[in-house]
Amino acid sequence: MVNDAESAVASQAMADSDDGLLRSSLKLSHMRMIVALQDTNQISAAAHILNISQPAASRMIAEMEEILSVPLCRRLPRGVELTPYGITLARRARAMLLELREVDREISDLKSGKGGAVFLGSVTAPAIGLAVPAIKRIRSNFPRIEISMQVDTSAVLARELLASRHDFIIARIPDDLNPRLFEARVIGIEKACLIVRRGHPLADGRPVGLDRVSGFDWVFQPGGSLLRRTIETHFMSHNVPLPDRILNTTSLLLTLVMVAQSDAIAPVALDVAKFINADDGLAGAIEILPIAFDIDVQPYSLIMARNRALSPAAKLLYDHILQEIR
Repeated sequence: MVNDAESAVASQAMADSDDGLLRSSLKLSHMRMIVALQDTNQISAAAHILNISQPAASRMIAEMEEILSVPLCRRLPRGVELTPYGITLARRARAMLLELREVDREISDLKSGKGGAVFLGSVTAPAIGLAVPAIKRIRSNFPRIEISMQVDTSAVLARELLASRHDFIIARIPDDLNPRLFEARVIGIEKACLIVRRGHPLADGRPVGLDRVSGFDWVFQPGGSLLRRTIETHFMSHNVPLPDRILNTTSLLLTLVMVAQSDAIAPVALDVAKFINADDGLAGAIEILPIAFDIDVQPYSLIMARNRALSPAAKLLYDHILQEIR
């Protein structure tokens, strides 16, 4: 594995030689190749992505290494691994390719007046409470805009944003990432609740304390997720034993199925629970458990990568989400 010190040295070396790179013979095909190598860790798979033969891909890698005078990858028994120089080049190449994609998108937007594509990532609650209403309003006036949305954890979404796979995200900046890599606008505290099946032994209408819920089965997001840490902090701060019968999953669908078909308890965002119980939602099998405490999760934000401009279509969705907040 490549360590952080090696990557830092390689990044500085590449930065110090930017002028040389500009005068070099690196081509767009080289940029696409190094990104494909990073995504697949296989020369054959990278060649397939670029629609070239494997020998041609190998020659292209050799050309890049000769131009830069550094090794970009190491051959392994199964595939390849990028060196610190390769990782640095891939990061720069991905940013360059994104900018070129943005140029094409912006020109297309200008030609059509209403077209374009947006790539959005969001944690669950604002996806339902903010993104979906904003998308519905955009659809009425800009039906040709193509919107792709990934719903996942903040840790996954932040890395996808840095990898240029999203225009912006609605999430939280993970503790293990440098906040200076992002531009964030705090937009609200996420409130959470506990859900159980209709007819659950605790669902008698009276507020339930922590001491009564710890003995049941629980459905949690994997360890380290913010909502899970928040719930566990509640237990520990009140000297109540943590639940020890746990199913870990990132799937909201699996969470709902487990809750509906057992006595399990699950923490979810309040907006999600309200949608499930709405007349036009999924009411019937699941209800919100009255509890004697509040579950307030760390605020989430509208987050962009620093120094990366939004396309006209992405800016339109961004502004509509801000309107939903207001």
